[in-house]
Amino acid sequence: MNDINPILGNGGIHHVAIKTRDWTRTMRFYEATLGFKMKVVWGEVPARAAYLDAGNGSYVEVFEDLTYSPAPNGAIVHFCLRTDRLDAVCERARASGTLVTMEPRSAELNSTNGVGVIPIRLCFFEGPSGELIELLQSAL
Repeated sequence: MNDINPILGNGGIHHVAIKTRDWTRTMRFYEATLGFKMKVVWGEVPARAAYLDAGNGSYVEVFEDLTYSPAPNGAIVHFCLRTDRLDAVCERARASGTLVTMEPRSAELNSTNGVGVIPIRLCFFEGPSGELIELLQSAL
């Protein structure tokens, strides 16, 4: 995970942005259920925004928009969170009332670029604003 992007330098995904109509529920889900930390908040009700720190320099940016109505499957197919506790995090999400759309399972990525077979464990669930979240556990 310490590879440097030759163009961006010490780059990578900084954040994925989502909108929510229910600020309180969204904050509770990301902080209490997934363990994110509030990094910075700006704006005023009903148009606040925040960076929620997922760890390792990755963020979810949340925009409050009381008129937001999520489109089926939206423009972002999903975003993925790295974890080394996949099953426990999936159960925590389920216990919070979220819909698990793919149960935890083990799989293999058969690379076509010489990396070899990569064992992974993954699952998917919905966030409180309809966003699709993948959890991925992998040594890669």
